[in-house]
Amino acid sequence: MHNKPVYVETEIAADIEALWLHTQSPDLHQQWDLRFSEIAYLPKPDDEGLPQRFLYRTRIGFGLAVSGTGETKAIFHKRSGERTSTLRFGSGQQISLIKEGSGFWKYRPHGDRVTFLTQYDYETRWGAAGQWFDRIVFRPMFGYATAWSFDMLRIWLEERIPPSVSIQRAIVHYVSLTMLAVLWLYEGIVPKLLYPEYGELAMLEQLGWFTGLERIMLQLLGAGEIVIALVTVRWHRKTSIFVWQSVLLLLLPLGAILGNPTIALSPFNPLTLSLPMIALAFTTALTTRQLPQASRCLRKPNDRSVG
Repeated sequence: MHNKPVYVETEIAADIEALWLHTQSPDLHQQWDLRFSEIAYLPKPDDEGLPQRFLYRTRIGFGLAVSGTGETKAIFHKRSGERTSTLRFGSGQQISLIKEGSGFWKYRPHGDRVTFLTQYDYETRWGAAGQWFDRIVFRPMFGYATAWSFDMLRIWLEERIPPSVSIQRAIVHYVSLTMLAVLWLYEGIVPKLLYPEYGELAMLEQLGWFTGLERIMLQLLGAGEIVIALVTVRWHRKTSIFVWQSVLLLLLPLGAILGNPTIALSPFNPLTLSLPMIALAFTTALTTRQLPQASRCLRKPNDRSVG
């Protein structure tokens, strides 16, 4: 069983020299590439024909890190202006799924843009179990991390937003998004569909808007909140989703309070939940701008890429 090589391609509006510097300089490379925590070049012999050797290290959590060695060599195509950086890498650590591998980076300038692409493959450890784990879990995640990193590099070069800011923005965005979606799901499932007798049903009955139909309306509201959670996750990069949510989160509790003002006196009234959810919606919307996105990258070579 052999898994397909990882392929990622993007287009960056930048000078090829700037792109080359940000990908070939270890201190810059390790800032945007999620696959590596540290990269350090080893002393290079005087012979320019020999490849540049390097050490790499990747933190995998729980105080563990995978380290390895590699070598890279630059090839300049004077006629076309293209550049290629070949790569070989490997790790002797048994905790590393990757035993050894190879690949390349290509830089294809055209006008004021550069097509930047990579393709690499590797051999795995742990026998058949390692191959299956690589196919189902590791390789898709590794490819996604490569594409996400390429887009973060694009944002750095095009928008002058450093990777550290992009990573912080992404953490805030996805944490806020997760909390917002969980709250919508919880409010839709628990108090409205599973346990309406513990407050929601009585609150709706006090309004007197749907006499005799309160339970049905509560079920519809619960289903609607579940749909909002799913729509929020699916289209979380659209700020309009969060604008409409904020309007809805204001109108629903205000309508309930106007219908029964005593609701506002309870310690856990509709506003105490709506206002924090509005804050989460605002934070999620605010961090959608220039958020790295793996799907912006091409994941399969086409005729232009191969040529």
